[in-house]
Amino acid sequence: MTDRLTTWIVDVSWGGVLLGAALFLVTLVGSLLVVGFLLVKLPATYFQEFHPRGVWADRHPFLRLTALGGKNVLGAILVAVGAILTLPGVPGQGLLTMLVGLMLLDLPGKRRLERRIVGRPRILRAINRLRRRFGRLPLVLGSRRGEVWRKRPV
Repeated sequence: MTDRLTTWIVDVSWGGVLLGAALFLVTLVGSLLVVGFLLVKLPATYFQEFHPRGVWADRHPFLRLTALGGKNVLGAILVAVGAILTLPGVPGQGLLTMLVGLMLLDLPGKRRLERRIVGRPRILRAINRLRRRFGRLPLVLGSRRGEVWRKRPV
């Protein structure tokens, strides 16, 4: 098994390198399109604490639990695939894939971390510029209605 792997690594041709570069570019563009689509589709109040978090809150409890479980399984799969894509020699956007997977998972402190990342001025400006280009309202950060979310003093 290791002999075949060693032979494959040594026998890499320019065709293989070009194929890897093409896969890298396709997955980069695909990841950026998916992340951009998700950022545009988010409700403007998504990062506020009062924004409802329930998955299908008005549905039957079995459907709601099934959707919640499916969302977490998909998130875990994306995190695992992203971890594989971060390995050297594997073409793909591992960090973006892991980020999308983490957004799907229900983890303690996830909302606070998301607000912290999106609350950075450069990131928030870039997201709101993208949302404005597609006719969407800018994201509103805050813990309660009308309150702007700020980093707590240390």
